Amino acid sequence: MDSALTTVGLPVALGVIMLGLGLSLTVRDFTRLLAMPWTIVLVLGCQIVLLPLFCFGLVLLFVTRFDLSPLLAVGMMMMAASPGGTTASLYSYLFKGNVALNISLTAINSLTAMVTLPLVTGFSLGYFTEGGTIGLQTDKMVQVFAVILVPVALGMLVRAKLTSFAERMEKPVKLGSVLVLVAVIVGAIAAEWANLPEYIVSVGLMVLVFNVVSLVIGYWAPRLVGTERPEAVASCMEIGLHNTTLSLTIAVTVLNSTEIAIPSAVYGVLMFFTAAAAGALLNRRGAREDRAARAA
Repeated sequence: MDSALTTVGLPVALGVIMLGLGLSLTVRDFTRLLAMPWTIVLVLGCQIVLLPLFCFGLVLLFVTRFDLSPLLAVGMMMMAASPGGTTASLYSYLFKGNVALNISLTAINSLTAMVTLPLVTGFSLGYFTEGGTIGLQTDKMVQVFAVILVPVALGMLVRAKLTSFAERMEKPVKLGSVLVLVAVIVGAIAAEWANLPEYIVSVGLMVLVFNVVSLVIGYWAPRLVGTERPEAVASCMEIGLHNTTLSLTIAVTVLNSTEIAIPSAVYGVLMFFTAAAAGALLNRRGAREDRAARAA
């Protein structure tokens, strides 16, 4: 599971994508976030508290009704507690979300996950199995920050110094990002092709339910309190797209269990498609809202 694609190819590809996203951002995009502190608190609350609680209830249902194995239950909880992934920023960019909000949320949540991920995983190991703990995965969090912040900062620097060049590159960057994303999806499916049928049978329905609920909560929780559509799209992608590379790596290398890694492996493939479908639906809904506003 922990292949060269996930450990080397994906971080490099995402680093290139984040560099491209940085070309579309300015410092002002981030300073505007100071005007929406409660949106950030709401999204982080959904990620850190609400999703693990929902996942715990879902896992208990599958344990009692469908005889879910204890290790798969631990894997689901660990995946639910993992922070938003850098891929969320790309999807937000493609579907007209607030990319600066995504980058900020991913950075903050990756930092808090240094504490919450071990806590949730340790609780799950104690509840569903005979117990065990994991330590803080500082090196993994440093990798997340490096993939997010360094390329974005370089892209923003280029935009500040060569604004016209950055503006000309917007369409090629978006096209290149789509091509890279497609390559990553194909590679992820190919890497797990032999195991996918078994994985889908064991956790497919549970992972799908959790993923869809995550996307729905991600969009509608901010909208219900009056948040604008770009920020809600960013929230949808941030909450719906987890850093499954992190949870998968911990399962395989720290907990020495491929079974615990199965939910992360399935989610890591499935989320590409559900997030794309959600983005397309939200874009269509946004177009209808814009037409209605113009008519009014």
